[in-house]
Amino acid sequence: MTNKEFGEKLELRTKDFAIRIIKLSANIPRTDEGRVIKNQISKSGTSVGANYREANRARSAADFRNKIKISESEVSETVYWLEIIEKLDWIKNDELQIILSEAKEILALFASIAYGSKKPK
Repeated sequence: MTNKEFGEKLELRTKDFAIRIIKLSANIPRTDEGRVIKNQISKSGTSVGANYREANRARSAADFRNKIKISESEVSETVYWLEIIEKLDWIKNDELQIILSEAKEILALFASIAYGSKKPK
């Protein structure tokens, strides 16, 4: 698979991830605490793909790496909020485990890209 093909697949994967986060956040309790967490996870979970898309249109290798690091940071934050939701037992565990697993896989991908690559051609 070429870097371009990989990039396109990861863009789709992060977009699907954002949609799953939005759907998950719709099931968070409508309490003051729930609204805070819903807002946080919605922002971080949807930001992952948006920043990755920006990285793929970076003007330089340094710009690419910076945007990849932002995506990595956003998905790490999303994992944190998913773990909080898990501890609060707000979402069915099977559903939550699937999205948590996906978040951790995406985090590993961004960590790998950030530490081992330059801007793809």
